[in-house]
Amino acid sequence: MQVAHPHIPLQFVRLSKADMAHRALDFHALLARRRSVREFSTEPVPFQVIAEVVRAAATAPSGAHKQPWTFCVVGRPELKRSIREAAEAEERINYGGRMSEEWLEDLKPFGTDWRKPFLETAPWLVVVFKRAYEEEEGHKHQNYYVNESVGIATGLLLAAAHNAGLATLTHTPSPMNFLVQLLGRPANERPFLLIPMGLPAAHCVVPDLQRKPLEEVLVPFV
Repeated sequence: MQVAHPHIPLQFVRLSKADMAHRALDFHALLARRRSVREFSTEPVPFQVIAEVVRAAATAPSGAHKQPWTFCVVGRPELKRSIREAAEAEERINYGGRMSEEWLEDLKPFGTDWRKPFLETAPWLVVVFKRAYEEEEGHKHQNYYVNESVGIATGLLLAAAHNAGLATLTHTPSPMNFLVQLLGRPANERPFLLIPMGLPAAHCVVPDLQRKPLEEVLVPFV
């Protein structure tokens, strides 16, 4: 097979069937303990830990290997406050009438409202941007499967953070255009997710919810 670019041998570690099964079970057990957290400790978390979590997320596959993502890591207190104020302004409108009654009813088990103190108390905010296109010397170059690629990278980000002993929350204030202005992002970037990241507060509680059982999410053809 002829290829346009040089290829290198795959670095792959082949496991025994027993090891594959054990790893699959262990990884599920790890991720099954992951919960979205809205009560964060102010205890500092080293930036290098967050940087390695982002590095892991950036290993995600992407359409044509365009890697159409940017991860902004915000730790400055004054900037976190500005983000909180802007997010709460939008959320106040959402909870005051922009959300449907059905949506509000579905949110009741979580006890949420327009107040978002975690945007300040969490030591870090990771703002994920999707890159709609690339621009070089005045020419736009298309990115492919942007939402799918960034969604996969964000999933890896959450898994990597949990593996590192961190708590996270996927927060989606809508609309999120204020993040472009506050973080000075270029025209080709669009906000995708705002993820507080840190340690849970000592008094943290989470809703008593159950995930769907395997038989509801897996359809085997074997």
